[in-house]
Amino acid sequence: MRKLVLYTLLSVDGVAEDPDRYVFAFDEAMHANLCRVIDTQDAVLLGRRTYDEWAAYWPAVEDHPFADFINGVRKYVVTSTPPAVSWANTTVVSGPIPQYVRDLKEQPGGDIGIHGSIRLARLLIASDLVDELRLVISPTLSGSGRKLFEDDDKLRRLTLSRVEGTSSGALLVDYGLQAKQ
Repeated sequence: MRKLVLYTLLSVDGVAEDPDRYVFAFDEAMHANLCRVIDTQDAVLLGRRTYDEWAAYWPAVEDHPFADFINGVRKYVVTSTPPAVSWANTTVVSGPIPQYVRDLKEQPGGDIGIHGSIRLARLLIASDLVDELRLVISPTLSGSGRKLFEDDDKLRRLTLSRVEGTSSGALLVDYGLQAKQ
């Protein structure tokens, strides 16, 4: 079975929205970590907001490992209406999302990534579908913005599989998720 891996940038206070506001340096270790994450993925799930932002930006970017990855990978965009901008290798998903993802995980292939897409990430965590969290925690307090985890989330046990500090003060933290108790 394929793994569903959530990769996201966070401030220390848990904000995941608009990381350009609080990630001031993306150092070599962070870059190597991103490459490590995307090297195992052959599909990505995106929410509509992230899709719209990225479809307008990444196809024009050259000479960047994430651009090569995101432009070439199979993308599944979760939305109830067709996107205004087309992007290569994109499939629109509008049905029951948890069941679609369960079925996708049963297909052969590499890891399935979730990048950005806070609302989608929350839904998939709540549905017990996310297998790993790969967090990049910036040494900043954002103070405001949407958080990856909400106050009404249920208690979940995580299993630490990796932690690394970087030269810019960020933490790279990987956790396995256990099913809800």
